[in-house]
Amino acid sequence: MDSFCNWDGTTLILNVLGNPNSKKTCIGKAKGNQLKVSVSAEPVNGQATDYLVQFLAKEFAVKPKDIQVIYGQTQINKQLKINSPKKWPTVVLEEIERQKNLKLI
Repeated sequence: MDSFCNWDGTTLILNVLGNPNSKKTCIGKAKGNQLKVSVSAEPVNGQATDYLVQFLAKEFAVKPKDIQVIYGQTQINKQLKINSPKKWPTVVLEEIERQKNLKLI
């Protein structure tokens, strides 16, 4: 995957570079083929990832159960599947539009 996101039917596959223990929980910029996401939760036993899922569920207007952690539950490098997102953060929307213009999706 050359991008931090890609589609598999109605599922968005998202590569994330997690930044736990941050002052602010927010979606940052793309870093290569990963999207930087900072969370204020501490990285203890996957709790930061759980917090990240809760945060992204709100950002994509889905329920937390609609987000599956494919790998990286206890690491900063993660891949997530988001089933049928209903809205998109600006950086993701811009990437999806870029891919459409290049006819990658």
